[in-house]
Amino acid sequence: MNYFSSKFKLGILGGGQLGKMLLYDTRKFDIYTTVLEANNEAPCKIACNEFHLGDLMDFDAVYNFGKNVDVLTFEIENVNTNALEALEKEGVKVFPSSKTLKTIQNKATQKLFYRDHDIPTAEFSRFAYPSEIKDAIHNGGLKFPFVWKSAQFGYDGNGVKIVRTEADLKELPNVECITENLIPFKNELAVIVARNPDGEVAVYPVVEMEFHPEANQVEYVICPARIDHKVAEKAKETALKVSQAFNHVGLLAVEMFQTENDDILVNEVAPRPHNSGHHTIESSYTSQFEQHLRAILNLPLGKTDSQVGGIMVNLVGAEGYTGPVVYQNIDDIMKMPGVTPHIYGKKQTRPFRKMGHVTIVNKDLNEARNIAEKVKNTIKVISK
Repeated sequence: MNYFSSKFKLGILGGGQLGKMLLYDTRKFDIYTTVLEANNEAPCKIACNEFHLGDLMDFDAVYNFGKNVDVLTFEIENVNTNALEALEKEGVKVFPSSKTLKTIQNKATQKLFYRDHDIPTAEFSRFAYPSEIKDAIHNGGLKFPFVWKSAQFGYDGNGVKIVRTEADLKELPNVECITENLIPFKNELAVIVARNPDGEVAVYPVVEMEFHPEANQVEYVICPARIDHKVAEKAKETALKVSQAFNHVGLLAVEMFQTENDDILVNEVAPRPHNSGHHTIESSYTSQFEQHLRAILNLPLGKTDSQVGGIMVNLVGAEGYTGPVVYQNIDDIMKMPGVTPHIYGKKQTRPFRKMGHVTIVNKDLNEARNIAEKVKNTIKVISK
């Protein structure tokens, strides 16, 4: 099929910043795109060929949108999978598949998938309601501290909490959830795997993630990860095993823990472009967004090697500021060598909302990390 400068139509479910960055590459290739999104001011609106308003969890909205495209993909997991399944039965190509997405949408189902496929992950328990957690503690089946996760609809640190005492249970929402053993670890790592329908696979270098202690959001993504070569190879092998188990098409970002004993445990996955791959726009031969397009369109996969060391800094709304956004001191960071800001196009800021990111590239990774620190301390996302 001819995708370029043709009548081919690519549908994207979700209009956020991931979709906007994906559209950079559809425009580069002149691929016709149409987006479904519930927010009329979504970042994608300025860059796609067609923009449609609709609820991604509504069967009819997703189904009717999907009937009019040749290939359907998504930039967010909260999508009606029954509609995707119906579209697949009618011949619409959906990548990643409804089966893959359905497994990943629910963290309890996702964890059971790992257990069934002998993929290393933290020990866990599943609960219909948080009230059952208290019974498990009193019966001796669960001990403090542990990690609580909402089974569905968590994102960017929301729906995750470390529970250290019984008092912490009072703050938990009354939803299906899982608990995990609190794992002592050296590093949080991630590996992005790309796979096309022909079965061609490409894997990106391992990255290291540093998290904000309060918001539980990634502050820095460092590529390559500053870890031993043997640990990096083990992380890649684990990611490839997860990818093979899902047999997905597109990108799969695999988040992992490196334990104190250098074991690798899978935390969770995302079947789409991912925060841990933003640095690839500047640092890699093929960005994660171009690679996702190549994969879902069954084109040859691009080279995944890094051309230079890269670090990504998330730009999030500063605490105490809500309203029309202002990027304070952005001129100052643009004077720094190897620094590229990406602004997502969200007009309103609030504390810890992802508003953009900055990539720092440098042949010396230590120098890149120093510049990243300066960037983090200089630019402030505030409101008028």
